[in-house]
Amino acid sequence: MAKKTYVLDTSVCLSDSECIYNYGNSDIIIPLKVLEEIDKHKKRQDSVGINARMVIRNLDSLREKGSLREGVRLGKGKGILKTSGYSSADVELPKDLDHSVPDHIIIASAVAAATEGRKVTLVSRDINMRVICDALGIDSEDYAENQIIKDEGDLYMGFADILVDDQLIDQFYAGDKIYLEEEQEAGLYPNQYLMLISSSNDKKTAIGRFVGKDLPLKKVVEPKGTISGIKPKNKEQLFAFDLLMDPNIKVVSLVGKAGSGKTLIAIAAGLQQVITSMSVTDLAASRRPVTLNNGIYKKLVVSRPVMPMGKDIGFLPGTMQEKMAPWLAPVQDNLKFLTGDDQTTLDQYMANGLIEMEALTYIRGRSISNAFIIIDEAQNLTSHEIKTILTRVGENTKIVLTGDVEQIDNIYINEMSSGLTHAVEKLKEFPISGHITLRKGERSDVATIASKVL
Repeated sequence: MAKKTYVLDTSVCLSDSECIYNYGNSDIIIPLKVLEEIDKHKKRQDSVGINARMVIRNLDSLREKGSLREGVRLGKGKGILKTSGYSSADVELPKDLDHSVPDHIIIASAVAAATEGRKVTLVSRDINMRVICDALGIDSEDYAENQIIKDEGDLYMGFADILVDDQLIDQFYAGDKIYLEEEQEAGLYPNQYLMLISSSNDKKTAIGRFVGKDLPLKKVVEPKGTISGIKPKNKEQLFAFDLLMDPNIKVVSLVGKAGSGKTLIAIAAGLQQVITSMSVTDLAASRRPVTLNNGIYKKLVVSRPVMPMGKDIGFLPGTMQEKMAPWLAPVQDNLKFLTGDDQTTLDQYMANGLIEMEALTYIRGRSISNAFIIIDEAQNLTSHEIKTILTRVGENTKIVLTGDVEQIDNIYINEMSSGLTHAVEKLKEFPISGHITLRKGERSDVATIASKVL
């Protein structure tokens, strides 16, 4: 069987700095044009810049083992990596392809690398590049190594239906401790929500939370009163509040489409647990300075990635607060709603340090303790960025990740490789974490219809 050779595109190297080590004993070719493009990104202060610098360091360390032009063994049982010295003039391409276009030069390198008895595959995260390869009859594929799931529909939902005996539901409502049988527990994760359905009457149901193996189910009940002035509007929001208000759960992930309420309920739960000397609505009505903090946490820290234009906040004028203002406007909308649309009260919270608007750009190196942290729009973060954020969490701190994996603006990740997806899938086995997917839109009838049909 012919040995495989993979030609790596720039997008692969910028999404995973260790990509060259993920192809077993197959050979790797990196076109010189890719090295040139990587160099243009090395000064960026985001994950793309980090990957660019790491790739350069990895290649530099390989130079000590031999010539990259001639080929260097990547390790025991690994293939050989070489940089292609092919000129675009060495291969004839269709007239529609321009040798001055970087992508076309990389494709030309793949064509030139294809020799008899050797199968060459170009690996790219760029969909259009793969389409061009297919039109030319060149094998190509997406980079799947950093994809934690195979399809968007495989993402853990945090909720499941389960058939039980009719009398077990009666016992559950009566307050008895209910344990699942061993075969029923198989495949369940800590803090997964269950709809208990009677095997004899499918309309007879109960809702509980699976805490862990050999532990009784926890009854999920609607909170008394309101949480920062709001109540859950559906069962998924009820589950979310249950996770958010449980101090034993340190990491919560909320995934949902636009208008499902994920950001609003996260902020509401955070405010409730930061400010408990009086209700948020009472504080808004009193219009007096906030000087006391009797909550579980000392402050509410809110941030979101500066993603849409791929620019660092330093490109915007003003102080850090002024730079962050455009990106945090949606968060401030929710905060104003919860404080009775009172900007004065919100300003008082921030002036007294009860609410912080943090820039993710500067979170590295910090240790945040006694805080309720919300990272909004987390679907735009890479797995490395999510790791960086989670490792900032100190004692008595809860962190909430919210986002919609269908609205990713980062061109170097997708639904299967997003940092939020990694967090959901890798943390679901741990009892200090919980996840729920919000499926129903609650913002307005217009928003709900638009998310479905447009």
